[in-house]
Amino acid sequence: MDIQSIKNRFGIIGNAPALNYALQVAVQVAGTDLTVLINGESGVGKEVFSQIIHALSARKHNPFIAVNCGAIPDQLLESELFGHVKGAFTGAVINRVGLFQAADGGTLFLDEIGNASAAVQAKLLRVIQDKEITMLGSTKPQKVQVRLISASNSDLGAMVRQGTFREDLYYRLNLLEMELPTLRDRKEDIPLLVKHFNGRYSNELGKPQARIPAPVLAALEQYSWPGNVRELEHFIHRLVILKDDAVRMEDLPAYMKMEAPRTIANNELLTLAEVERQHITRVLDAVGQNKTKAAEVLGIDRKTLREKLKNAPGRNAPADS
Repeated sequence: MDIQSIKNRFGIIGNAPALNYALQVAVQVAGTDLTVLINGESGVGKEVFSQIIHALSARKHNPFIAVNCGAIPDQLLESELFGHVKGAFTGAVINRVGLFQAADGGTLFLDEIGNASAAVQAKLLRVIQDKEITMLGSTKPQKVQVRLISASNSDLGAMVRQGTFREDLYYRLNLLEMELPTLRDRKEDIPLLVKHFNGRYSNELGKPQARIPAPVLAALEQYSWPGNVRELEHFIHRLVILKDDAVRMEDLPAYMKMEAPRTIANNELLTLAEVERQHITRVLDAVGQNKTKAAEVLGIDRKTLREKLKNAPGRNAPADS
């Protein structure tokens, strides 16, 4: 499948080289059955890329299951992943299979893997090594054939050095490693994303698209987007809901305007000679048209000042003083 077909299938917007390279890596990775570690900031699309890898792999007809390890309390994550038998703990009134069993033959995506407890990390290592799991409260291991794709917005290498993540598990998880680009690394895609989300949410809400003038779009391109594509999507969604006419610079949050470049209107574009003339005029006005004092302030002699005034466009030289 070519890159554009993948973009169309998974709703990926953009043509930046960094994005295309990441997609090419995903295609190559999909053809293997190795564990994959996807690195990237929050909102860059780590789960989407894991779905792409699964969809292009030999496991595509089997389950794809995603779990956010940072959203489940430590004491529940182990049960969620490996399952439990009746009576394993208070409240375990029935046997319950875990996500590894549910994903058997397919792919299990572990998002925010850096949040997994030491106990869960130890069990994950055993699954990768032995390809089997043991449910909580059971002593009977079960074979599973699951491809693991993990993701983190933390530096797992740094966590290994700090002793908060197992080194042996780290190297098992990143047999193939991918780095997804931030939105600030692909700013040329921002106008395309703005247009896409503007059209999508205006259609959903039955409203006209928000009109986004060039100065506002320039501010959006300049903003660093720490939440990446997800933040941009939510921002455009709010604009479509709230605006029935053109978006103004005043409608942008203060933190965006702080990063926005000042847009110079056409009537502010001046020649160098005109800029010089205006500066000389301001100095002369400040010293009461005294050319001797003005020349001193400007750091030139009176003869040079007279020549500049004589040749300046649109100004009559003041009387000598």
